Amino acid sequence: MSIDKLHSSNNDFLNESSFSDFSDFLKKESGIDLGKNKQYLVVTRLKKILADEGIQSIKELLEKKHVLHNHQLKERIIDAMTTNETLWFRDGYPYDYLKGVLLPEMSKIKSSFTVWSCACSSGQEPYSVSMVFNEFNQLSTKKLNVNITATDLSNVILNNAKKGEYDKLSVARGLSSDRLRKFFQESGDKWAIKNHIKECVSFKKANLKDDHFSSLKYDIVFCRNVLIYFSKDLKNKIIKNIHKNMNKGGYLFLGASESLADAGDLFDLIHTSPGVVYRAK
Repeated sequence: MSIDKLHSSNNDFLNESSFSDFSDFLKKESGIDLGKNKQYLVVTRLKKILADEGIQSIKELLEKKHVLHNHQLKERIIDAMTTNETLWFRDGYPYDYLKGVLLPEMSKIKSSFTVWSCACSSGQEPYSVSMVFNEFNQLSTKKLNVNITATDLSNVILNNAKKGEYDKLSVARGLSSDRLRKFFQESGDKWAIKNHIKECVSFKKANLKDDHFSSLKYDIVFCRNVLIYFSKDLKNKIIKNIHKNMNKGGYLFLGASESLADAGDLFDLIHTSPGVVYRAK
C-alpha cells in the first residue's frame, strides 16, 4: 500500500486526532516524545506493519486493542519507531578522550571497569568502547578488564547486535581500515566482530524511563543521542537514575547536542576540547 493510498483512505490513515493518540501511546510505552509535525515519520515507519496486519489506519490499530493484547505487535511498533542508525566511534572525541585521558588516569587506581551503553542500538557504540579498551591494553603495561553492559528498548535490534555481524556498508561508517583488520573477520558477505572484543559486551533489554536499570554501579556511562527524544521531565528523571547507578567520580558521556537539563548539580562539567564529559559527584 503506497503512502498516497494511505492518505486517501476513507479511514484516514493518520489525522490529527489519531496522531495525538498514537503519540500518547508511544510516550507511555517507550518515553519517546514525538512532538509536533512528525506525522510523516509515523507514516513511513508504520506503513509496512499496518499493511502486514491488514489494518487501514492508525485509529483502527489503536481501537482494535491489537496493541494492548498482542505483545509481539506492540513490540514491533515500538521497534519501528525507536530503531535508529548509528556508526562506529561516533563524533570521535568521546573515544579519544576515553583512551587518551580517562583510562590513563583511572588505571592508576583501578584495573577493572564497568561501562554502560544506555541506548546501544545495533551495537556499534559498546563494541567501539571494547575496542578502545583493547587498544589501551596493547599500549600499556597495566592491563585493564572491562565489563560493558549494552541496553536498548528493542529486542530485534538487541538480537542483531549480539550477533556482532555487519554488512560492508555498516563497517564503512566510522570504522578505519586498520580497526576493521584488527577487530573483524570476514563471515560470508559480512564482517564479524572478533571474540575478544565481543566477549566484553553483554546485551539486555532496558527501558530508560523505568526507575531501576541495573544492580551494577558503573564507572563510565555512554548515554548519547537518545535524550533528545524525551520530554524535559523525563530527561531529568533519566539523568538522576543514571547518576544513582554510577560510582562516585564516574564519567558520563552525552550526545553533542544534549545536556544535563536540571540535573547539573549531580555532576562536574569537564571540557574535552571539543565536547564535554560529566563527572559524577
